[in-house]
Order: sequence, then structure tokens, then C-alpha cells
Amino acid sequence: MEATENQASLDGLRVMVVDDSKTIRRTADSILSKAGCDVESAIDGFDALARIGSFDPDVVIIDILMPRLDGYQTTALIKNNDRFADTPVILLSSKDSIFDKARGRIVGASDYLTKPFNSDEILSAVQSFAEGRQVADEGAVAG
Repeated sequence: MEATENQASLDGLRVMVVDDSKTIRRTADSILSKAGCDVESAIDGFDALARIGSFDPDVVIIDILMPRLDGYQTTALIKNNDRFADTPVILLSSKDSIFDKARGRIVGASDYLTKPFNSDEILSAVQSFAEGRQVADEGAVAG
């Protein structure tokens, strides 16, 4: 029953997954797609910035340690864009230090997941932002 409730609330949610690891991108894509999300993958921060405008994600999941443009830099650039300032960003990292989490909050991340993650962890993180989106959408309809 609970899986059906999660499925309904994630249907159509647009999630961008940014990670230089093909395995992580495929795993996240599989989990989120099965839950009803529309998933777009990017191989690094530059790729994400090139795709974000046309995809217009509801949630962005970004790995911290990537070549060229890391997750902190990518998050800061996304959050400094007026169009995406309110888009939740979930950082992914193999490190679980308080300093990494704090730095993520400073650049505007909404949440932090430690790799390896399981399906419940990633779905729960995305679910919390899907609920916020539905409340905002209902407010827009009512207003």
C-alpha cells in the first residue's frame, strides 16, 4: 500500500541526476523511473548546466566529486540562477563528514545522501520534495 502512495506522488516528477559514474546514473535512473519519475542524466556539472534549462527539473541530484565542475560549484551556479533558485538540490557523496554537509548547505543544497544509497533512501529524499511541489501546485490552482 505504501509503495502505491509513493508511486502516485512521484508520477511525473522531473529529476535530474548528475554523476560522472555511469553505474550511479543508471541505478538512480532505474529506481526513480520505476517510481514514476521522468529522469534526465548528466555526466558532469557542465553537462547538467547545458541540459537544465530545457529539462526544467523539479529536483536535482548531484554528485560532489566530479571532474571539471564539482557538485558544490554546480549547485552554487544552479541556485544563483533565479529560475532554479527554489529547485531542491540533493548532494551525493561517498564522504559522510559534517564539513561536507555544511559546505553543501552553504552553497544551497537541500539534502545530502551518502553513497552507496539504497532505493528507500533516494526515494525518501526525492519524496520529501515532491510533497512540497504538490502543495505549491495546489496553491497555484487555488490562487
